[in-house]
Amino acid sequence: MPIFKTRFSGLKLFNRGKVRDVYEIRDCLLIVATDRISAFDVVLPTPIPGKGRILTQMSLFWFEKLKDLVPNHVVQTDVTRFPEELRPFSEVLEGRSMLVRKARPLPIECIVRGYITGSGWKDYLRTGSVCGIKLPDGISESQELPAPIFTPSTKAEIGHHDRNIGLEEAQGLIGRGLAEKARDISLRLYKRAADYARKRGVIIADTKFELGMSDGELLLIDEVLTPDSSRFWPAEAYSPGRPQPSFDKQFVRDYLESISWDKRPPGPEIPAEIVEKTQERYQEALRRLTLMP
Repeated sequence: MPIFKTRFSGLKLFNRGKVRDVYEIRDCLLIVATDRISAFDVVLPTPIPGKGRILTQMSLFWFEKLKDLVPNHVVQTDVTRFPEELRPFSEVLEGRSMLVRKARPLPIECIVRGYITGSGWKDYLRTGSVCGIKLPDGISESQELPAPIFTPSTKAEIGHHDRNIGLEEAQGLIGRGLAEKARDISLRLYKRAADYARKRGVIIADTKFELGMSDGELLLIDEVLTPDSSRFWPAEAYSPGRPQPSFDKQFVRDYLESISWDKRPPGPEIPAEIVEKTQERYQEALRRLTLMP
C-alpha cells in the first residue's frame, strides 16, 4: 500500500515537503520518506509505491559511504530503537524513516554537474555557459564535462521553480567562506560517488546535495544521491549527442513533457504504466549501487 501522506496522532508535524514528512521528536527530527513524487517542483497526485523506502535505503547507504568526507545528521534508523512515542507507528516507519539531528539547512541547493544535460544543456545552447561558468565550444548533449562544476540554485517553495545562481550570488546569501566550503565539499562528494557508481555500471550525470549547520558544524542532511536528487544513467547505454536512458525520475519528466502540461499545479495523474516503469528504474538504481535486492 503506497504512503502518500502520513498523519501520526500526537506527534508534532515540523514540515511537509515535496516527498518527506518531518516531525519534531524531542531534540531530534523524524524524517519519513513518503511515496510522493514531484516533477518541475510540483507534487504529483499519483504515488510511486515503495519509492520512499528506496530513497531512504539509498540515502543511508551513501551517508555511510561518505561520512569520512563530511559528517551527516543521521542519529538512528532502527525503528525498534526509536523513542517510545514512535512505537505505534513502527509498521509505517520501517525502512522509510530516520531520526536525525536538527540542522539549519543552507538556503541554497548544492548542485554538481559532471555531464551536460537538462537545464545545463539549455543554458549552454543559449549562452555557451552553465550558471555563468564558461565552457568550451562544441560540447555535445550529455557529454562529460572537462571537470565537474558546482552550480548552486535557490530553494523555491512547493509549486515554484528553483533558480540557478552563480557562486558569487551564493556567497551573497551565505557568506564567502561558507559558500566556498559548500562548493569544495560538494565536489569531493560527487567525485567519490561518481567513481564508485561507474564501477557499478551507473553514470551520475549530476546530483544535488543538501547541507546544513548544527552547533557550528556543517552536515550532509536530508537525502543524498537518490534517483530523486540525481540523474543516473546506465553506463552500458551511454552515448553522447542525445538524451540518455536513466534510472531516475527523468522518465516521469519525459512523460509530462509529452502531454504538454504547463508545469503549474495541480499536476496530472500518472498512468499505471508510467508508475510501474518508474518503480522498476528506481529499484534498478538501488540494486546496482547498493547490491540490495
